[in-house]
Amino acid sequence: MKYETIEIQTGQGTCVIWLNRPEVRNAFNETMIAELTAAFAELEADSEVRAVVLAAHGKVFCAGGDVNWMKKMAGLSFEENQKGAMAMAAMLNRLYTLKKPTVARVHGAAFAGGMGLIAACDIAVASADTEFCVSEVRLGVIPATISPYVLAAMGERAAHRYFLTAERFTAAEAYRIGFVQELVQPEELDARVHAIRGHLLQGGPGAHAATKDLIRSVARRAITPDVVADTAARIAAIWASDEGKEGIRSFLEKRAPAWREPL
Repeated sequence: MKYETIEIQTGQGTCVIWLNRPEVRNAFNETMIAELTAAFAELEADSEVRAVVLAAHGKVFCAGGDVNWMKKMAGLSFEENQKGAMAMAAMLNRLYTLKKPTVARVHGAAFAGGMGLIAACDIAVASADTEFCVSEVRLGVIPATISPYVLAAMGERAAHRYFLTAERFTAAEAYRIGFVQELVQPEELDARVHAIRGHLLQGGPGAHAATKDLIRSVARRAITPDVVADTAARIAAIWASDEGKEGIRSFLEKRAPAWREPL
């Protein structure tokens, strides 16, 4: 598929999705939302792709919503606005529920919807000079569609501050509150993302998918008998799977499993 607002690069078991609207700081419009949604679905179905990196061309990662797109949305009816908002919400959820590991490569700045993209990824690595901002309230709107992911990433207490003040904060602060897991110098960003990619390719693709579903299912739940039984059933299913049997067999035979790529 040919894309207008994103660029796809694949190789060595990895797909890099580049946001490619540098002239508007990679801001969202309806075309980018639709293309990202389509790309996530395409990558889900591609067995050759084992991990996905979300990156951006230009000086910043993503400045949020495109001004012209927001102006257009402001002139539409409630029903039309709801349709547009659902497209954005569905795109973020498609990224969040992708069965393959996802890494956000963050640089420059990430505002509003850009923070939603980062939070919907499994791993976020940021350049130490990146600025962050949940800027919606300064425009008289709310960070609704991004909130489930950003709240989970930074925590409720930090969200109260940064959702309400809409102040810019540093990469060091993003790391302190847990929004990103790692900070590197700008010149080290690609090398660090590449190293994480190498680790991801050591894991079984079925195990990755099952682990992501496990995290979503268990996080923030009380450890009830139902949860205990559910986790036991999950590991039993993996042990009985072809991938699980191959992994255990390869460990006992002191060899690499069939899916493994060299670091």
